[in-house]
Amino acid sequence: MPVGAFSAEHLRGSAERTALLAEAFRCFDRLSGNIRLRVYGESMLPALWPGDVVEIVSCLLGDIRPGDIVLARRDGRLFLHRLIEANRNCFLLRGDSMPACDPEYSAEALIGRLTDRRRTNGRLGIRNNASLASRLKVVWYRTAGFLLCHCGMARRLALRLHARGRQSSLGEVPSPELL
Repeated sequence: MPVGAFSAEHLRGSAERTALLAEAFRCFDRLSGNIRLRVYGESMLPALWPGDVVEIVSCLLGDIRPGDIVLARRDGRLFLHRLIEANRNCFLLRGDSMPACDPEYSAEALIGRLTDRRRTNGRLGIRNNASLASRLKVVWYRTAGFLLCHCGMARRLALRLHARGRQSSLGEVPSPELL
């Protein structure tokens, strides 16, 4: 839904809820070490799909490196995107299937780093490490994300297949429009 479709009151309420969530996460994280959130957007296709449940661990800017998927807050919204670069005061993020980087984030906008992902049809882990396999996976996600960003038909097909896979893993019959 375009931002213009939201009322000013809704955006203000959304910003307040996001700020509350970020603060609660910082306090909660000191006790348990992580928090789980459900993914709703498509900007990280194919690494993350709508409906995935991700585990986020609080971290500092010095704890993350390019290629990590991080959670950040901007303008009352949460963004779960891949880190492109960081310095002491700010960092750049980009969704795998987005055409350009997000605007620069301040260090205070960083909430945490993704450590794991669970899909409705099973567990698929994402571990942030510097191994060759991990770096190749990031290259694969960025390449496939580029295709999904610039080819609407490929994006629609991928989302349709993903929805069909989710429904069959839950024992549901796909809706006729997905067939």
